[in-house]
Amino acid sequence: MEQPLLSEAGEKGEEAWRAYQYVGRSASVHVGRGEEVSVEEIRSASAFSEPHYPPSIHAALVSSPEPDHPQDQAIVFQGHPTGYTSKEYGREILDEVEIRQLLIDHVGHRCCWGSRPARRWKICAIEDCNVYMGTLETFIEEREIIRETEPYLGGKIDGKDKGPELGIWELDLRSEFPLLFVPQKETKVKIPHSEAIEKCSGCDSRGEIVCPTCNAGQERGFYKENQMTQCPSCYGRGLIAHRDGSDTVCTNCNGKGMLLCVTCGSRGLVKCQTCSGQGSLLTRSIALVKWRTLSNRKVSATSGAASVPDEVFHKARGVQLCNIQAYQCTPAFFADSYLLNRFSSEVIAGRSPVPPSARVVCERHMISVVPVTRVTMAHRSRSFSFYIIGYSREVYIRDYPAKFCLGLCCCLEWLKI
Repeated sequence: MEQPLLSEAGEKGEEAWRAYQYVGRSASVHVGRGEEVSVEEIRSASAFSEPHYPPSIHAALVSSPEPDHPQDQAIVFQGHPTGYTSKEYGREILDEVEIRQLLIDHVGHRCCWGSRPARRWKICAIEDCNVYMGTLETFIEEREIIRETEPYLGGKIDGKDKGPELGIWELDLRSEFPLLFVPQKETKVKIPHSEAIEKCSGCDSRGEIVCPTCNAGQERGFYKENQMTQCPSCYGRGLIAHRDGSDTVCTNCNGKGMLLCVTCGSRGLVKCQTCSGQGSLLTRSIALVKWRTLSNRKVSATSGAASVPDEVFHKARGVQLCNIQAYQCTPAFFADSYLLNRFSSEVIAGRSPVPPSARVVCERHMISVVPVTRVTMAHRSRSFSFYIIGYSREVYIRDYPAKFCLGLCCCLEWLKI
């Protein structure tokens, strides 16, 4: 069920290429010539897994997202165990004129790079060093229960007397389910019949708490009324002394020398902010649901392309050799390539761990080949190499011989890679 698409060798290859369809465009997964795995088969396969996952969760399989570059997708082509030639996946062979022009255009966008090496130096070697990209995406749904509280202002509640409280994995969230393999989505859903009225623990259901200003340090539940503070203007005298020896009544305390507590008016109590003075709280259970894609990527590069960072290949456009979508993917099978079989097994073995509070919805395993051309240019005793990567023909070069900015301007964009 999870084997990749295989084409016939020899003269039937071209015909088989047209016959097969890209996996994942619809609700079905195609495996082999004329065979089709339906959504129901994926659901039934997951039903026998542990822990059990509700079949309703797999409703999203009917709407898988479209691939990023449908025109670049391909099926597995049988070929040499060590790799694929340009003709096998339809890659256009670059001549020296096109290669030099790509380099000149790349250098022209760097303000402090000289164009002389790109225009004058001799192309000594053109080498194909294609790179294989393996990806295993695990789409999971994670659920956890959180408690929400708010002041109870009266009225009816949806409590256990209205029905049994549903378990977190019994909730039907088909209306909230996203497309498969979205990076992340989060939603909150109230669990039916989970509301309850509780006493406010902050004020012991009194609705008021001890004033923290005039009754600081008092024991819980004990307070004193009519606590006064000394007037800072007259220092408790009630009179303001002047330089001529006369006194006037302090206007700040009206001659009393003491002031009421600015927080509670010397009542000793203030309204509880947790329950808004009601003394009771309405609590409910909320299901916090997260959908996300765990991704494991691996690059298999020859020694000729080993100096290129993996991130460059991740951004490049290539040809998809297989695309397996199933509840749990197994390694792909390539009839004539032991190296690709081993590479696929290594990608599957690196599966990302699933949190205990999550369940696996679906997995997708892809292997792609990114065409990479390494070009070496030389002049006298000096030489340098650069790479033309992917079908978009992006140029990557690290050691260009004619750079004058010494890293002080923004033209060295490759440093961000």
